[in-house]
Amino acid sequence: MKPKPFVVDERVRWSDVDYAGIIFYGAYFRFFELGEMELFRAAGVPYSDVFERFDIWLPRVHLDCDFMYPARLDDSLRVAAYFTRFGTSSISINFDVLHLGAGRLAAAGHVVLVCTGREELKPRPLPGELREMLARFEMSESVARSHLGLLEGSPGAQGQ
Repeated sequence: MKPKPFVVDERVRWSDVDYAGIIFYGAYFRFFELGEMELFRAAGVPYSDVFERFDIWLPRVHLDCDFMYPARLDDSLRVAAYFTRFGTSSISINFDVLHLGAGRLAAAGHVVLVCTGREELKPRPLPGELREMLARFEMSESVARSHLGLLEGSPGAQGQ
């Protein structure tokens, strides 16, 4: 079976917009968190179980986002979440937020989590069992975007 990103559909809510009715930048991080939590659940290990089961934390050490197309109040969005890299002690997750009405990327984000021990908060190797559970959602950005109908070189894929 070919890998494909985990997707969840969501609408832009009143609390997500500014006075002009356009989504404000910080609201995208709510969409990323939603995608991340549901991605782990789809992989068979809800976040509520990860920390206890593996005796780890997964703090964020890097977060970035590119904004490409304005979403407005009540617009339908599709949040795609997928893993792009597993390091020795880190996990990279990408998020593509597709504006369903326009068929374009509204935003694209990237987060890096580092596996740490819960007591000392120092990096430690990612548990092999956890990596195996998450691996079916590992793919390149181009593979993930093709599943969203965003072909390489198209305006939606580039956010233009």
